[in-house]
Amino acid sequence: MLLDNSKKIVIKLGSSTVVNKKGIFKKKWLLSLIKDLKKYKKNRDIVIVSSGAIALGQSYLKIKKKTKLEMSQAIASVGQIILINQFKNLFEKNNIKIGQILITPDDTEQRRRALNARRTFENLFNLGAIPIVNENDTTATSEIKYGDNDRLAARVAQIIGADTLIIFSDVDGLYKDKRSKKSLIKEVRDIDKQIYSLVDKKINAFGSGGMITKLDAGKICMNSGCQMIIASGQNENPLKKLIQNKNYTCFVPKISKLAARKKWIAGSITSFAKIYIDAGAVKAISLGKSLLSAGIINVFGNFKKGENILIVDEKENEIARGLSSFSSQEITKIKGLQSSQIEKVLGYSSKSEIIHKDDMVKL
Repeated sequence: MLLDNSKKIVIKLGSSTVVNKKGIFKKKWLLSLIKDLKKYKKNRDIVIVSSGAIALGQSYLKIKKKTKLEMSQAIASVGQIILINQFKNLFEKNNIKIGQILITPDDTEQRRRALNARRTFENLFNLGAIPIVNENDTTATSEIKYGDNDRLAARVAQIIGADTLIIFSDVDGLYKDKRSKKSLIKEVRDIDKQIYSLVDKKINAFGSGGMITKLDAGKICMNSGCQMIIASGQNENPLKKLIQNKNYTCFVPKISKLAARKKWIAGSITSFAKIYIDAGAVKAISLGKSLLSAGIINVFGNFKKGENILIVDEKENEIARGLSSFSSQEITKIKGLQSSQIEKVLGYSSKSEIIHKDDMVKL
């Protein structure tokens, strides 16, 4: 069976799976999912990441047009109560306890807070409860926001060490031909430009992501040793149908034997900064060596010491991720120089490695 080796599973529910086009919560659908969970939950820890708070809030407040961020935050605070109450009532009817966790990027992107979040999840598992997760839309801003629950679900999966992330959406998966449902891609082992070219950038009425953000989530999972599955959540008993019908796209993990800290580094989503390196540095990293200033060609973006930075080659191929021992301003001054020249240029002593091999993950 598809989930035989999965002891920890994250299930992400898109807005269209829990809220219909009229803005009404789909009770019957959730009850069918709960029925599935009761069957397949044995000896497994389950987390549900659910969208739908803003959609339910809009419906309750009779707001039809799209609103600005500040108003969406207020609408989310109203909708979140409706959403979690629906979950509580329906799960309670089936003798399943739930707990609510509202997360912001700081809770996953700062290492100490990520560890605290992991402990909360583990304690809920020990209590026999299913965590229901959502982004804390009421306080998140555009600058510090996941922007969608696909990436949030992937980051949660990475933090708790999940084996599988299932994204229930309004499609069966990723297609070779957007016009033909017969061309479903069953397996993805590398998310490259060809895969991105297949993506329809449109999103549904209530969603915030579309397939692009699902591919971003796939990258996080694949680099964290977690398989990700995209499947349809349009019909009842979605988990049962997923297993029986085998209509889905599976993103196969690239990494399996990594320490939790390195998985956390690999799965970062907040930093858009990049360090460009030459061919010699690419080879050195491939051999497990640290990144030195001599191999750096350029720096993109502003970042502080200790931030999680993407390392790319001259053609923008992603080589590694790591925690920088220098700020972007410092690296700009010392790029291309030998390590022995760093102190003279900066005027103070520092580490010789820009990113140490112990703080780096090859992608």
